[in-house]
Amino acid sequence: MINQLSWKVGGQQGEGIESTGEIFSIALNRLGYYLYGYRHFSSRIKGGHTNNKIRVSTSQVRSISDDLDILVAFDQETLDLNYKELHDNGVMIADAKFNPVKPTDTNATLYAVPFTDIATELGTSLMKNMVAVGATCAVLDLDINVFETVVQEIFGRKGQSVVDKNMEAIQAGYTAMKEQAQEAATMVLAKADGKQRLFMIGNDAIALGALAGGCRFMAAYPITPASEIMEYLIKKLPALGGTVIQTEDEIAACTMAIGANYAGVRAITASAGPGLSLKMEAIGLSGITETPIVIVDTQRGGPSTGLPTKQEQSDLMAMIYGTHGEIPKIVMAPSTVQEAFYDTAEAFNLAEEYQVPVIVLSDLQLSLGKQTVEPLDFSKVEIRRGKLVTELPESDSKDYFKRYEVTEDGISPRVIPGVKGGIHHVTGVEHDETGKPSESALNRNAQMDKRFRKVENIKFNTPIHVHAPHEDADVLVVGFNSTRGAIEEAMTRLEKDGVKVNHAHVRLIHPFPTDEMLPLVKSAKKVVVVENNATGQLANILKMNVGHAEKVVKHLKYDGNPFLPHEIHSKIKELF
Repeated sequence: MINQLSWKVGGQQGEGIESTGEIFSIALNRLGYYLYGYRHFSSRIKGGHTNNKIRVSTSQVRSISDDLDILVAFDQETLDLNYKELHDNGVMIADAKFNPVKPTDTNATLYAVPFTDIATELGTSLMKNMVAVGATCAVLDLDINVFETVVQEIFGRKGQSVVDKNMEAIQAGYTAMKEQAQEAATMVLAKADGKQRLFMIGNDAIALGALAGGCRFMAAYPITPASEIMEYLIKKLPALGGTVIQTEDEIAACTMAIGANYAGVRAITASAGPGLSLKMEAIGLSGITETPIVIVDTQRGGPSTGLPTKQEQSDLMAMIYGTHGEIPKIVMAPSTVQEAFYDTAEAFNLAEEYQVPVIVLSDLQLSLGKQTVEPLDFSKVEIRRGKLVTELPESDSKDYFKRYEVTEDGISPRVIPGVKGGIHHVTGVEHDETGKPSESALNRNAQMDKRFRKVENIKFNTPIHVHAPHEDADVLVVGFNSTRGAIEEAMTRLEKDGVKVNHAHVRLIHPFPTDEMLPLVKSAKKVVVVENNATGQLANILKMNVGHAEKVVKHLKYDGNPFLPHEIHSKIKELF
C-alpha cells in the first residue's frame, strides 16, 4: 500500500498522450486524490517527443516528483529518455508493436502490452491510449469502473457505442496486463478521502479570476503558454455580456485593452515574453495616462522564440524595468493555481485603485501544470474601483476636469467618457493636471512625483509567503511562482537532516516588500535564491532592495525543465 504514486505517459506528439494523462488524472481526482501534473511537449504541432508526468497522493502536492513508479511508453524514445527516473521497483508498460528494448542499466520491470493491436481489433488504433489506461489499472489493482463517467463525458456526444468501445479497450488493457503480471499488484494506492476538488491549470484559474474580478473584455494574440486564458474567456465572456477580440498583433491587443479600461470596462490582455516585448510602449502609455490595465505574462524559455514550450522565469527585470522612461507599476506573482485565481481578481482592484498597469506574472509550469485546487470561495472576491467618479456637481465653470490633479497620495480622481463636467485631455506626452501637454520643468517634477507616490504605500495581502520556524536559520530559501512546491519538499528533507531552514516565497515582485523581507534575511546565515533563469534576476532584485549581498547564493536552472525537490535539497546540503 502506497500513499503516493508518480506516473508518466510518453510518445510522439499527436498520438493521444495528453488525453491519456487527462483521462487517468480526472478519474483519480474524482476519487479524492490530490494531483499535480506537468507536460513536457515540443513546439511542433505534430511529432516530437512529449510526455505527461502525474503525481497522485493522499495529501497535498505542489511539484513533480524526483522519481517515477510507472512509465507508459508508446515508443522506444520514451523508454530511452525517461527510464532513469524509475526506481528499482518501477514498472515500464510499453506498446508491444515497437518491440520495446529494456535499457540495460535499470532494475525496473518491462512489460510489453499490445496497445495498438488490441485497439485495432476493437475497431480503431486510436483507442490504444485507453488500452494503456487499462494496463495501468491492472498494476494499481484499480477498478476500471472509476473511468466510466469520465469516458461518458468525453465521448458521450459521439454515441453510446463509442463509449462502450472505449470502456472495452480499458478492460482489454487491464486483462492483457494481468495475464503478464500474474503476481498481485505491488502499487496499490491507499484510499483517498473521496472529497470533490477542482483540477485546473493555472491559465484557467487566471481566466476564471478575471471573470470573478469583473473583467468583461479581453484583447489578445495567441501565444504559448498563454493562449488558454483567451480560449477560456472566448467561451465564457459572451454569456456575461463581455467579449474577446483576437487582434492582429500584441501591440493592438494592449492598446485595445487600454482603450476599454479608459472607457470604464475592466479589461485584460495576456501573453508570453515575446508578446510582452511588443507591449512595452503601450504599457508606458498606460503609465503616463494613468489608465488601469491588467496584463498577464506567462514566462517561457527565451530569448526571441527560444524554448516556447519549456519552463523559465527570466522576465522579472523586463516586467519591472522594460518600459522606456519611468512609470509606477505593480508586478505580482502567484505561486499556486488557487492563488492565480484570487490574485487575478485582485489585480483589477489594484489597477483601478492605483491607476497603474498591473502585471500578473506566471510561468509555464504554473500556467500549464494541472493541480488539485480546493473549492474556490467567490465570496472572498470584491470589486473596488478606487477614485472613479461617476457623477460631478452641476457647475457653470468652463474649466477642464483635473484628471491628473496633484494629490497627497498621488492618486487623482478618474472619470470615464460621458460623465458631465469630466472633459479633459488625454495624450501620451507629459501634461498638466487637466491633461493639457506641458513641458514645464516644475510641472514635470510635480507629475512624476505624483505618479510615484501612488505605490509608496501599496496595500497587498501577503506580499511574501513566510514559513519561518527558526529565529536563527542556517538558510533562508527564497523563490517565486511555481518553485514553491519543490522548495517546500526540499525543506522537509533538510529539517530531517538537521538543517534549520526558513522559506520566503515572494508574491509581490514590485514594489518589492523590503520591510517584510529584511528581518528574514538578517536572521539567516545564508540566503539561497531558487529561480529558473541564467542570471539570478530575483537574487539581484533581492540584493538591490534588501542588501546583505554577501549572504546570497544563487541556485539557477535554465535548461527548460522545472526544479525537482532533490536538486534544491542537494544544493543547500553542499553549503553545510
